[in-house]
Amino acid sequence: MQKPILESKILEVERTSEIPIEQKHNIIFKPNDGPQTEFLAAGEREVLYGGSAGGGKSYAMLADPLRYMTHPSFSGLLLRHTTEELRELIFKSQEIYPKIIPGIKWSERKMQWVAPSGARLWMSYLDRDDDVLRYQGLAFSWIGFDELTQWSTPYAWNYMRSRLRSVAQDLPIFMRATTNPGGRGHHWVKKMFIDPAPYGTTFDATDIETTEVLKYPAGHKKAGRALFKRRFIPARLSDNPYLAEQGDYEAMLLSLPEQQRRQLLDGDWDIKEGAAFTEFDRNIHTVEPYRIPTNWVKFRACDYGYGSKSGVLWFAVSPSEQLIVYRELYVSKVLATDLADMILDAEAGDGNIKYGVLDSSLWHKRGDTGPSLAEQMIMKGCRFRPSDRSKGSRVSGKNEIHRRLQIDEYTEEPRLVFFNNCTNTTSQLPAIPLDKKNPEDVDTNAEDHLYDALRYGIMSRPRFSLFDYDPRGVPTHSMPVADATFGY
Repeated sequence: MQKPILESKILEVERTSEIPIEQKHNIIFKPNDGPQTEFLAAGEREVLYGGSAGGGKSYAMLADPLRYMTHPSFSGLLLRHTTEELRELIFKSQEIYPKIIPGIKWSERKMQWVAPSGARLWMSYLDRDDDVLRYQGLAFSWIGFDELTQWSTPYAWNYMRSRLRSVAQDLPIFMRATTNPGGRGHHWVKKMFIDPAPYGTTFDATDIETTEVLKYPAGHKKAGRALFKRRFIPARLSDNPYLAEQGDYEAMLLSLPEQQRRQLLDGDWDIKEGAAFTEFDRNIHTVEPYRIPTNWVKFRACDYGYGSKSGVLWFAVSPSEQLIVYRELYVSKVLATDLADMILDAEAGDGNIKYGVLDSSLWHKRGDTGPSLAEQMIMKGCRFRPSDRSKGSRVSGKNEIHRRLQIDEYTEEPRLVFFNNCTNTTSQLPAIPLDKKNPEDVDTNAEDHLYDALRYGIMSRPRFSLFDYDPRGVPTHSMPVADATFGY
Protein backbone atom coordinates (compact mmCIF):
# COMPACT_ATOMS: atom_id res chain seq x y z
CA MET A 1 0.00 0.00 0.00
CA GLN A 2 1.24 3.46 -0.79
CA LYS A 3 2.39 5.52 2.15
CA PRO A 4 -0.55 7.59 3.52
CA ILE A 5 -0.16 11.26 2.77
CA LEU A 6 -0.25 12.27 6.44
CA GLU A 7 2.89 10.18 6.96
CA SER A 8 4.76 11.58 4.01
CA LYS A 9 4.09 15.32 4.47
CA ILE A 10 4.21 17.69 7.40
CA LEU A 11 0.72 19.07 7.64
CA GLU A 12 -0.91 21.53 10.00
CA VAL A 13 -4.23 23.31 9.50
CA GLU A 14 -4.04 27.10 9.64
CA ARG A 15 -6.63 27.73 12.34
CA THR A 16 -6.65 31.51 11.98
CA SER A 17 -6.03 33.95 9.17
CA GLU A 18 -4.22 36.21 11.62
CA ILE A 19 -1.17 33.96 11.53
CA PRO A 20 0.54 34.01 8.11
CA ILE A 21 1.39 30.65 6.59
CA GLU A 22 5.00 31.81 6.23
CA GLN A 23 5.33 32.08 9.97
CA LYS A 24 4.27 28.46 10.25
CA HIS A 25 7.10 27.29 7.98
CA ASN A 26 4.62 26.32 5.26
CA ILE A 27 3.12 23.67 7.50
CA ILE A 28 -0.57 23.29 6.66
CA PHE A 29 -1.81 20.52 8.96
CA LYS A 30 -0.22 18.57 11.78
CA PRO A 31 -2.49 16.52 14.06
CA ASN A 32 -2.53 17.54 17.68
CA ASP A 33 -0.87 15.07 20.01
CA GLY A 34 -3.32 12.70 21.66
CA PRO A 35 -6.84 11.87 20.43
CA GLN A 36 -6.62 13.65 17.08
CA THR A 37 -3.50 11.68 16.18
CA GLU A 38 -5.10 8.46 17.49
CA PHE A 39 -8.13 9.04 15.27
CA LEU A 40 -6.04 9.50 12.14
CA ALA A 41 -4.00 6.38 12.92
CA ALA A 42 -6.91 4.14 13.95
CA GLY A 43 -7.19 0.78 12.19
CA GLU A 44 -10.65 -0.31 13.38
CA ARG A 45 -13.42 -0.62 10.77
CA GLU A 46 -15.76 1.88 12.52
CA VAL A 47 -14.44 4.72 14.70
CA LEU A 48 -16.21 7.57 16.46
CA TYR A 49 -14.18 10.64 17.45
CA GLY A 50 -15.98 12.96 19.79
CA GLY A 51 -16.68 14.46 23.13
CA SER A 52 -16.40 18.11 23.95
CA ALA A 53 -16.82 20.97 21.50
CA GLY A 54 -13.62 22.51 20.17
CA GLY A 55 -11.64 19.25 20.21
CA GLY A 56 -10.56 19.53 16.55
CA LYS A 57 -13.11 17.02 15.22
CA SER A 58 -13.99 18.68 11.90
CA TYR A 59 -10.40 19.16 10.78
CA ALA A 60 -9.60 15.58 11.79
CA MET A 61 -12.52 14.34 9.69
CA LEU A 62 -11.36 16.37 6.70
CA ALA A 63 -7.80 15.10 7.06
CA ASP A 64 -8.61 11.40 7.46
CA PRO A 65 -9.55 10.52 3.84
CA LEU A 66 -6.50 12.41 2.53
CA ARG A 67 -4.36 9.51 3.74
CA TYR A 68 -5.53 7.56 0.69
CA MET A 69 -5.90 10.25 -1.97
CA THR A 70 -2.64 9.11 -3.56
CA HIS A 71 -4.30 5.78 -4.45
CA PRO A 72 -5.95 5.91 -7.91
CA SER A 73 -8.74 3.52 -6.87
CA PHE A 74 -9.75 5.43 -3.76
CA SER A 75 -13.36 6.60 -3.56
CA GLY A 76 -14.60 8.39 -0.43
CA LEU A 77 -17.81 10.02 0.76
CA LEU A 78 -18.07 12.67 3.48
CA LEU A 79 -21.58 13.38 4.78
CA ARG A 80 -23.39 16.03 6.81
CA HIS A 81 -27.03 15.99 7.77
CA THR A 82 -28.17 19.12 5.87
CA THR A 83 -26.96 21.16 2.93
CA GLU A 84 -26.29 24.18 5.18
CA GLU A 85 -24.02 22.13 7.46
CA LEU A 86 -22.35 20.58 4.42
CA ARG A 87 -21.51 24.01 2.97
CA GLU A 88 -19.52 24.89 6.09
CA LEU A 89 -17.48 21.70 5.68
CA ILE A 90 -16.87 22.41 1.99
CA PHE A 91 -15.52 25.88 2.81
CA LYS A 92 -13.03 24.36 5.25
CA SER A 93 -11.95 21.77 2.68
CA GLN A 94 -11.44 24.51 0.04
CA GLU A 95 -9.21 26.33 2.51
CA ILE A 96 -6.81 23.45 3.11
CA TYR A 97 -7.08 20.73 0.41
CA PRO A 98 -5.35 22.63 -2.44
CA LYS A 99 -2.49 23.46 -0.05
CA ILE A 100 -2.09 19.82 0.95
CA ILE A 101 -2.52 18.17 -2.47
CA PRO A 102 -1.25 20.37 -5.33
CA GLY A 103 -3.43 19.93 -8.40
CA ILE A 104 -6.53 18.68 -6.61
CA LYS A 105 -9.72 20.00 -8.22
CA TRP A 106 -13.16 20.77 -6.80
CA SER A 107 -16.27 20.20 -8.93
CA GLU A 108 -19.26 22.18 -7.67
CA ARG A 109 -21.60 20.37 -10.04
CA LYS A 110 -20.56 16.87 -8.92
CA MET A 111 -19.74 17.96 -5.34
CA GLN A 112 -16.46 16.08 -5.39
CA TRP A 113 -12.72 16.50 -5.07
CA VAL A 114 -10.54 14.82 -7.70
CA ALA A 115 -6.85 14.30 -6.93
CA PRO A 116 -4.12 14.08 -9.61
CA SER A 117 -3.92 10.35 -8.81
CA GLY A 118 -7.55 9.92 -9.90
CA ALA A 119 -8.76 9.42 -6.32
CA ARG A 120 -12.17 10.97 -5.59
CA LEU A 121 -13.89 12.31 -2.48
CA TRP A 122 -17.59 13.21 -2.66
CA MET A 123 -19.14 15.62 -0.18
CA SER A 124 -22.90 15.30 0.27
CA TYR A 125 -25.78 15.30 2.75
CA LEU A 126 -28.41 12.87 4.07
CA ASP A 127 -31.38 14.85 5.30
CA ARG A 128 -33.98 12.04 5.12
CA ASP A 129 -33.72 8.27 5.34
CA ASP A 130 -34.65 7.79 1.69
CA ASP A 131 -31.71 10.05 0.67
CA VAL A 132 -29.53 6.94 0.99
CA LEU A 133 -31.13 5.60 -2.18
CA ARG A 134 -28.97 8.05 -4.14
CA TYR A 135 -26.05 5.73 -3.40
CA GLN A 136 -27.58 2.46 -4.60
CA GLY A 137 -25.05 0.57 -6.71
CA LEU A 138 -22.13 2.76 -5.62
CA ALA A 139 -19.09 1.62 -3.64
CA PHE A 140 -16.80 3.60 -1.36
CA SER A 141 -13.57 2.73 0.43
CA TRP A 142 -14.13 5.39 3.08
CA ILE A 143 -17.36 6.91 4.44
CA GLY A 144 -17.46 9.67 7.03
CA PHE A 145 -20.39 11.12 9.02
CA ASP A 146 -19.64 14.51 10.53
CA GLU A 147 -21.74 15.23 13.67
CA LEU A 148 -23.29 11.76 13.80
CA THR A 149 -25.85 12.55 16.53
CA GLN A 150 -27.68 14.84 14.07
CA TRP A 151 -29.17 11.66 12.57
CA SER A 152 -32.12 10.63 14.71
CA THR A 153 -31.86 6.90 13.89
CA PRO A 154 -29.05 4.52 12.84
CA TYR A 155 -30.78 3.83 9.51
CA ALA A 156 -28.45 5.96 7.37
CA TRP A 157 -25.33 4.64 9.10
CA ASN A 158 -26.40 1.02 8.69
CA TYR A 159 -27.44 1.45 5.06
CA MET A 160 -24.22 3.21 4.07
CA ARG A 161 -22.25 0.36 5.63
CA SER A 162 -23.60 -1.71 2.71
CA ARG A 163 -21.91 0.76 0.30
CA LEU A 164 -18.52 0.15 1.90
CA ARG A 165 -16.21 -2.08 -0.12
CA SER A 166 -12.72 -1.96 -1.53
CA VAL A 167 -11.79 -2.33 -5.17
CA ALA A 168 -8.09 -2.91 -4.44
CA GLN A 169 -6.36 -5.37 -2.10
CA ASP A 170 -4.06 -2.69 -0.68
CA LEU A 171 -6.91 -0.27 0.04
CA PRO A 172 -8.61 -0.71 3.44
CA ILE A 173 -12.25 0.16 4.09
CA PHE A 174 -13.31 2.45 6.93
CA MET A 175 -16.33 4.23 8.36
CA ARG A 176 -15.56 7.29 10.44
CA ALA A 177 -17.71 9.65 12.48
CA THR A 178 -17.34 12.70 14.70
CA THR A 179 -19.84 14.21 17.11
CA ASN A 180 -20.55 15.84 20.46
CA PRO A 181 -22.88 14.26 23.03
CA GLY A 182 -26.50 15.38 22.74
CA GLY A 183 -28.59 15.83 19.62
CA ARG A 184 -31.52 13.81 18.37
CA GLY A 185 -29.38 10.70 17.79
CA HIS A 186 -27.60 10.73 21.15
CA HIS A 187 -29.23 7.51 22.38
CA TRP A 188 -28.38 5.20 19.48
CA VAL A 189 -24.87 6.59 18.99
CA LYS A 190 -24.19 6.04 22.69
CA LYS A 191 -25.44 2.45 22.48
CA MET A 192 -23.32 1.75 19.40
CA PHE A 193 -20.02 3.37 20.38
CA ILE A 194 -19.99 4.44 24.04
CA ASP A 195 -21.69 1.75 26.10
CA PRO A 196 -19.98 -1.48 24.92
CA ALA A 197 -16.45 -0.78 26.23
CA PRO A 198 -14.33 1.68 28.23
CA TYR A 199 -13.38 4.85 26.36
CA GLY A 200 -10.54 4.46 23.89
CA THR A 201 -10.54 0.66 23.78
CA THR A 202 -11.15 -1.53 20.74
CA PHE A 203 -14.17 -3.85 20.92
CA ASP A 204 -16.11 -6.28 18.75
CA ALA A 205 -19.03 -4.57 17.03
CA THR A 206 -22.36 -5.33 18.72
CA ASP A 207 -26.03 -5.15 17.85
CA ILE A 208 -27.35 -2.02 19.60
CA GLU A 209 -30.66 -3.66 20.49
CA THR A 210 -29.53 -7.07 21.75
CA THR A 211 -25.95 -6.00 22.72
CA GLU A 212 -24.80 -9.29 21.21
CA VAL A 213 -21.53 -9.37 19.25
CA LEU A 214 -22.09 -9.36 15.47
CA LYS A 215 -20.62 -12.63 14.15
CA TYR A 216 -20.28 -14.57 10.92
CA PRO A 217 -23.17 -17.06 10.63
CA ALA A 218 -22.99 -20.84 10.85
CA GLY A 219 -21.66 -22.39 7.66
CA HIS A 220 -19.40 -19.46 6.88
CA LYS A 221 -15.66 -20.17 6.80
CA LYS A 222 -15.29 -17.60 9.58
CA ALA A 223 -18.34 -18.83 11.53
CA GLY A 224 -18.43 -17.56 15.11
CA ARG A 225 -15.84 -14.81 14.61
CA ALA A 226 -16.70 -11.14 15.13
CA LEU A 227 -17.55 -9.28 11.94
CA PHE A 228 -15.41 -6.21 12.67
CA LYS A 229 -14.08 -3.87 15.36
CA ARG A 230 -15.27 -0.52 16.67
CA ARG A 231 -13.69 2.16 18.83
CA PHE A 232 -14.65 5.42 20.48
CA ILE A 233 -11.87 8.01 20.84
CA PRO A 234 -12.82 10.78 23.29
CA ALA A 235 -11.67 14.36 22.77
CA ARG A 236 -11.68 17.36 25.08
CA LEU A 237 -11.19 21.06 24.54
CA SER A 238 -7.78 20.74 26.22
CA ASP A 239 -6.67 18.50 23.33
CA ASN A 240 -6.82 21.56 21.03
CA PRO A 241 -3.89 23.73 22.20
CA TYR A 242 -4.97 26.79 20.22
CA LEU A 243 -8.49 27.06 21.68
CA ALA A 244 -7.42 25.86 25.12
CA GLU A 245 -4.72 28.54 25.44
CA GLN A 246 -6.92 31.28 24.02
CA GLY A 247 -9.51 30.76 26.78
CA ASP A 248 -12.43 32.65 25.21
CA TYR A 249 -14.13 29.54 23.86
CA GLU A 250 -13.82 27.75 27.19
CA ALA A 251 -15.39 30.75 28.94
CA MET A 252 -18.33 30.58 26.55
CA LEU A 253 -18.86 26.87 27.26
CA LEU A 254 -18.60 27.44 31.01
CA SER A 255 -21.49 29.92 30.76
CA LEU A 256 -23.91 27.28 29.42
CA PRO A 257 -26.59 25.56 31.57
CA GLU A 258 -25.29 22.52 33.42
CA GLN A 259 -26.62 19.87 31.06
CA GLN A 260 -25.23 21.57 27.94
CA ARG A 261 -21.98 22.44 29.72
CA ARG A 262 -21.36 18.84 30.76
CA GLN A 263 -22.07 17.64 27.22
CA LEU A 264 -20.13 20.26 25.24
CA LEU A 265 -17.29 21.12 27.64
CA ASP A 266 -16.85 17.87 29.53
CA GLY A 267 -17.90 15.55 26.69
CA ASP A 268 -20.22 13.78 29.11
CA TRP A 269 -22.34 11.13 27.36
CA ASP A 270 -24.20 10.22 30.53
CA ILE A 271 -26.21 13.43 30.81
CA LYS A 272 -29.83 12.97 29.80
CA GLU A 273 -32.79 15.25 30.38
CA GLY A 274 -35.14 13.71 32.93
CA ALA A 275 -32.52 11.24 34.16
CA ALA A 276 -32.81 10.04 37.75
CA PHE A 277 -29.10 10.05 38.62
CA THR A 278 -27.64 13.22 37.14
CA GLU A 279 -24.86 13.21 39.73
CA PHE A 280 -23.27 10.15 38.12
CA ASP A 281 -19.98 11.18 36.52
CA ARG A 282 -17.97 8.57 34.64
CA ASN A 283 -14.73 10.38 35.51
CA ILE A 284 -15.55 10.14 39.22
CA HIS A 285 -17.56 6.94 39.61
CA THR A 286 -15.63 4.53 37.36
CA VAL A 287 -12.16 3.18 38.07
CA GLU A 288 -9.68 0.89 36.37
CA PRO A 289 -10.05 -2.71 37.58
CA TYR A 290 -7.65 -3.73 40.33
CA ARG A 291 -7.08 -6.78 42.53
CA ILE A 292 -9.55 -6.81 45.41
CA PRO A 293 -7.74 -7.52 48.73
CA THR A 294 -8.64 -10.92 50.16
CA ASN A 295 -9.82 -9.49 53.50
CA TRP A 296 -12.46 -7.24 51.92
CA VAL A 297 -16.04 -8.42 52.17
CA LYS A 298 -17.57 -9.54 48.86
CA PHE A 299 -21.22 -10.17 48.06
CA ARG A 300 -23.56 -10.30 45.07
CA ALA A 301 -27.05 -9.09 44.15
CA CYS A 302 -29.34 -10.40 41.41
CA ASP A 303 -32.48 -9.35 39.57
CA TYR A 304 -33.87 -12.29 37.60
CA GLY A 305 -36.11 -12.29 34.56
CA TYR A 306 -36.47 -14.93 31.89
CA GLY A 307 -38.70 -12.99 29.51
CA SER A 308 -36.65 -9.81 29.83
CA LYS A 309 -33.11 -9.86 31.21
CA SER A 310 -31.26 -10.95 34.31
CA GLY A 311 -28.68 -8.74 35.96
CA VAL A 312 -26.10 -9.79 38.54
CA LEU A 313 -23.64 -7.44 40.26
CA TRP A 314 -20.70 -8.33 42.50
CA PHE A 315 -19.70 -5.91 45.26
CA ALA A 316 -16.60 -5.45 47.39
CA VAL A 317 -16.47 -3.35 50.57
CA SER A 318 -13.34 -1.29 51.24
CA PRO A 319 -12.09 -0.48 54.77
CA SER A 320 -13.83 2.92 54.50
CA GLU A 321 -17.08 1.19 53.52
CA GLN A 322 -16.82 2.32 49.93
CA LEU A 323 -18.78 -0.06 47.72
CA ILE A 324 -17.00 -1.25 44.60
CA VAL A 325 -19.03 -2.93 41.86
CA TYR A 326 -16.31 -5.07 40.33
CA ARG A 327 -18.20 -7.46 38.05
CA GLU A 328 -21.47 -7.68 36.16
CA LEU A 329 -23.45 -10.39 34.39
CA TYR A 330 -26.23 -9.34 32.02
CA VAL A 331 -28.02 -12.05 30.06
CA SER A 332 -31.42 -12.74 28.50
CA LYS A 333 -33.69 -15.81 28.27
CA VAL A 334 -31.72 -17.87 30.79
CA LEU A 335 -33.33 -20.38 33.15
CA ALA A 336 -32.83 -19.67 36.85
CA THR A 337 -30.80 -22.86 37.29
CA ASP A 338 -28.60 -22.00 34.33
CA LEU A 339 -28.09 -18.52 35.73
CA ALA A 340 -26.98 -20.10 39.02
CA ASP A 341 -24.35 -22.10 37.12
CA MET A 342 -23.16 -18.96 35.31
CA ILE A 343 -22.85 -17.11 38.63
CA LEU A 344 -20.81 -19.88 40.22
CA ASP A 345 -18.56 -20.10 37.17
CA ALA A 346 -17.94 -16.33 37.33
CA GLU A 347 -17.05 -16.61 41.04
CA ALA A 348 -14.45 -19.34 40.58
CA GLY A 349 -11.26 -18.11 42.20
CA ASP A 350 -13.10 -15.19 43.82
CA GLY A 351 -12.67 -16.45 47.36
CA ASN A 352 -15.51 -16.37 49.83
CA ILE A 353 -18.66 -14.56 48.69
CA LYS A 354 -20.22 -13.68 52.03
CA TYR A 355 -23.81 -13.52 50.88
CA GLY A 356 -26.15 -12.96 47.96
CA VAL A 357 -29.34 -10.93 47.60
CA LEU A 358 -32.07 -11.98 45.18
CA ASP A 359 -35.39 -10.42 44.19
CA SER A 360 -37.76 -11.62 46.91
CA SER A 361 -40.50 -12.41 44.36
CA LEU A 362 -38.48 -15.48 43.31
CA TRP A 363 -39.39 -17.18 46.59
CA HIS A 364 -43.05 -17.32 45.50
CA LYS A 365 -44.28 -20.84 44.83
CA ARG A 366 -45.80 -21.70 41.44
CA GLY A 367 -48.60 -23.94 42.72
CA ASP A 368 -48.22 -26.56 45.43
CA THR A 369 -45.49 -28.64 43.87
CA GLY A 370 -41.81 -28.10 43.43
CA PRO A 371 -39.39 -25.55 44.78
CA SER A 372 -39.48 -21.83 43.98
CA LEU A 373 -37.00 -20.35 41.51
CA ALA A 374 -34.93 -19.05 44.42
CA GLU A 375 -34.85 -22.49 46.01
CA GLN A 376 -33.81 -24.05 42.69
CA MET A 377 -30.83 -21.68 42.53
CA ILE A 378 -29.92 -22.40 46.16
CA MET A 379 -30.00 -26.15 45.52
CA LYS A 380 -27.46 -25.53 42.74
CA GLY A 381 -25.15 -24.12 45.42
CA CYS A 382 -25.81 -20.46 44.58
CA ARG A 383 -26.97 -19.15 47.97
CA PHE A 384 -29.19 -16.10 48.34
CA ARG A 385 -31.43 -14.31 50.78
CA PRO A 386 -34.45 -12.25 49.69
CA SER A 387 -34.22 -8.58 48.88
CA ASP A 388 -36.05 -5.96 50.90
CA ARG A 389 -39.51 -5.47 49.37
CA SER A 390 -41.12 -3.72 52.31
CA LYS A 391 -43.32 -0.67 51.75
CA GLY A 392 -41.19 2.26 50.68
CA SER A 393 -38.16 0.09 49.89
CA ARG A 394 -37.96 1.24 46.25
CA VAL A 395 -37.81 4.92 47.21
CA SER A 396 -35.41 4.18 50.06
CA GLY A 397 -33.16 2.23 47.70
CA LYS A 398 -33.12 5.05 45.17
CA ASN A 399 -32.25 7.57 47.89
CA GLU A 400 -29.45 5.33 49.13
CA ILE A 401 -27.95 5.19 45.63
CA HIS A 402 -28.03 9.01 45.52
CA ARG A 403 -26.24 9.07 48.89
CA ARG A 404 -23.65 6.56 47.76
CA LEU A 405 -22.88 8.59 44.64
CA GLN A 406 -21.93 11.57 46.80
CA ILE A 407 -18.34 12.36 47.72
CA ASP A 408 -17.62 11.40 51.33
CA GLU A 409 -16.39 14.37 53.36
CA TYR A 410 -13.82 12.26 55.23
CA THR A 411 -12.33 10.12 52.47
CA GLU A 412 -12.94 12.68 49.69
CA GLU A 413 -13.98 9.77 47.48
CA PRO A 414 -17.39 8.65 46.23
CA ARG A 415 -19.07 6.03 48.41
CA LEU A 416 -19.88 3.96 45.31
CA VAL A 417 -17.63 3.23 42.31
CA PHE A 418 -17.72 0.82 39.40
CA PHE A 419 -14.95 -0.99 37.56
CA ASN A 420 -14.99 0.50 34.08
CA ASN A 421 -15.50 -2.93 32.51
CA CYS A 422 -19.03 -3.01 34.02
CA THR A 423 -20.18 -1.24 30.88
CA ASN A 424 -23.85 -2.25 30.96
CA THR A 425 -24.30 -0.91 34.48
CA THR A 426 -22.46 2.35 33.91
CA SER A 427 -24.48 3.04 30.79
CA GLN A 428 -27.88 2.16 32.27
CA LEU A 429 -27.57 3.97 35.59
CA PRO A 430 -27.18 7.52 34.22
CA ALA A 431 -29.79 6.89 31.52
CA ILE A 432 -32.62 5.53 33.65
CA PRO A 433 -35.42 8.15 33.77
CA LEU A 434 -37.59 9.33 36.62
CA ASP A 435 -41.17 8.12 36.86
CA LYS A 436 -43.23 11.04 35.52
CA LYS A 437 -46.11 10.20 37.89
CA ASN A 438 -43.86 9.58 40.89
CA PRO A 439 -40.54 11.48 40.63
CA GLU A 440 -39.40 9.85 43.90
CA ASP A 441 -38.96 6.61 41.93
CA VAL A 442 -37.52 5.59 38.58
CA ASP A 443 -39.56 4.64 35.53
CA THR A 444 -40.09 0.88 35.87
CA ASN A 445 -40.80 0.62 32.12
CA ALA A 446 -37.18 1.54 31.44
CA GLU A 447 -34.31 -0.95 31.31
CA ASP A 448 -33.87 -1.26 35.07
CA HIS A 449 -32.64 -4.80 35.76
CA LEU A 450 -29.09 -3.83 36.70
CA TYR A 451 -30.46 -0.83 38.59
CA ASP A 452 -32.63 -3.19 40.66
CA ALA A 453 -29.64 -5.44 41.34
CA LEU A 454 -27.68 -2.37 42.43
CA ARG A 455 -30.52 -1.29 44.71
CA TYR A 456 -30.80 -4.76 46.29
CA GLY A 457 -27.08 -4.87 46.94
CA ILE A 458 -26.79 -1.38 48.41
CA MET A 459 -29.80 -1.87 50.69
CA SER A 460 -28.25 -5.06 52.09
CA ARG A 461 -25.43 -3.06 53.67
CA PRO A 462 -25.58 -1.26 57.04
CA ARG A 463 -25.36 2.51 57.06
CA PHE A 464 -21.99 3.98 56.27
CA SER A 465 -19.46 3.84 59.09
CA LEU A 466 -15.74 4.48 59.23
CA PHE A 467 -15.50 2.15 62.24
CA ASP A 468 -16.49 -1.15 60.61
CA TYR A 469 -12.82 -2.00 60.09
CA ASP A 470 -9.88 -1.85 62.44
CA PRO A 471 -6.60 -0.11 61.40
CA ARG A 472 -5.14 -3.40 60.16
CA GLY A 473 -7.95 -3.71 57.58
CA VAL A 474 -9.53 -6.70 59.34
CA PRO A 475 -13.35 -6.74 59.40
CA THR A 476 -14.79 -6.17 62.88
CA HIS A 477 -18.49 -6.14 62.08
CA SER A 478 -20.53 -9.32 61.84
CA MET A 479 -22.02 -10.57 58.60
CA PRO A 480 -25.55 -12.00 58.19
CA VAL A 481 -26.22 -15.05 60.33
CA ALA A 482 -26.65 -18.43 58.63
CA ASP A 483 -30.19 -19.38 57.79
CA ALA A 484 -31.32 -22.85 56.83
CA THR A 485 -33.79 -21.55 54.26
CA PHE A 486 -31.60 -19.09 52.47
CA GLY A 487 -28.20 -20.63 53.05
CA TYR A 488 -27.02 -17.91 55.46
